[in-house]
Amino acid sequence: MPAKKTRAATAAKEFATTAAPATSGPWAAVFAPRARGERRFWLVKSEPDVFSWDDLMAARGRTTHWNGVRNHAARNFMRDGMRTGDLVFFYHSNAEPSAVVGICEVVREAYPDATAFDRSHDGYDAKSSPDAPAWVMVDLRAVERLPRAVTLPMIKAAKPLAQMALLRVGRLSVTPVTAAEWAIIVAMGRA
Repeated sequence: MPAKKTRAATAAKEFATTAAPATSGPWAAVFAPRARGERRFWLVKSEPDVFSWDDLMAARGRTTHWNGVRNHAARNFMRDGMRTGDLVFFYHSNAEPSAVVGICEVVREAYPDATAFDRSHDGYDAKSSPDAPAWVMVDLRAVERLPRAVTLPMIKAAKPLAQMALLRVGRLSVTPVTAAEWAIIVAMGRA
């Protein structure tokens, strides 16, 4: 008779079989192997009344862990896509106006999101455990406030940005940004 599987082993197996990164589709490239020294680009959203760019600037070392993400696609972008040195737009969502306000850098790659194990936290997930974490976080450090916020209406008005993940899957709190999109938004923010 086979030994009973532990809860952690069962959860880890379920997680591994349901959480693999995409190998095809519009964002498969963000999970593809990288060329040596390749940097990729991302966008993270936060409501400014919850955690703003100013909060990040005031944080110790201008660094924070990006936790509380509870969407599988956004989690996969952080876990399987983001790497140390990647650059990230900091986007104020549900703001007037919603806008890209700054640039961050990934300074620590994905590791277990401890809020998922904390019963007193809004992000608690009874199905996640330290042995088989379902959710991850990354550490981001502020690099630069853009001199000019790049608002959502500005992004929507720029034809080259029409396919941007921010516009196509607006509900996600973490999305990829192409190199071309990155360059356009940085130019808009420094104009």
